Amino acid sequence: MHPNPIYRQTEAERSLEFALAAGFGQIMVSADPVPLVAHIPFLQGQQGDEIELHLVRSNPIARLLQNIQTPAKLSVSGPHGYISPDWYGVKDQVPTWNYVAVHLSGTLRMLKHDQLLALLDRLSAHFEAQLAPKPAWKSSKMTPEVLQKMLRQIVPCSFKIEDIQSTWKLNQNKTDMSRLAAADAVEQTGVGSETIALAALMRAAGGSNHGHD
Repeated sequence: MHPNPIYRQTEAERSLEFALAAGFGQIMVSADPVPLVAHIPFLQGQQGDEIELHLVRSNPIARLLQNIQTPAKLSVSGPHGYISPDWYGVKDQVPTWNYVAVHLSGTLRMLKHDQLLALLDRLSAHFEAQLAPKPAWKSSKMTPEVLQKMLRQIVPCSFKIEDIQSTWKLNQNKTDMSRLAAADAVEQTGVGSETIALAALMRAAGGSNHGHD
């Protein structure tokens, strides 16, 4: 998380909504000699302060969870991109990188295996709904034997959220004129939907403060 408090003012509820809308992140747990990281899709659990996910059974994190529940962090990245100092329209600026990042801290545990299929059905239904009017894929379309073989290879998990931290670094330390000029340049010169989304966030960031990156 960036230490400048001007980038740390977004409400926890909005940051959580942002993470849930992304639906994909990196779950991390402490280990020796280095932390373990898994890249996972997820969705909000039936309890509002929990996230549902699954891991491949052979994943080192899944092996760890067979015996214990463990502190973990879920990192979700949003749009990001390079910001040229030429775009601000004022002198004596330096390059920087704008981005949105949300860190959810909490406790990760493995669920009972009989909860897996219902979790997978909720997960697929959540993402299939975003593809409407495409008819939603459902696990019932699979051959039962193939489905059961797949289910044996993964495990259901729950992540209880205990803290939410975020950085929304969108040139809030610049004047509105400079920030909006940079947002225009990001949109015009950027590549792909990610920089377009970054430009939109920069325009919405507001604030006329001055400071250092």
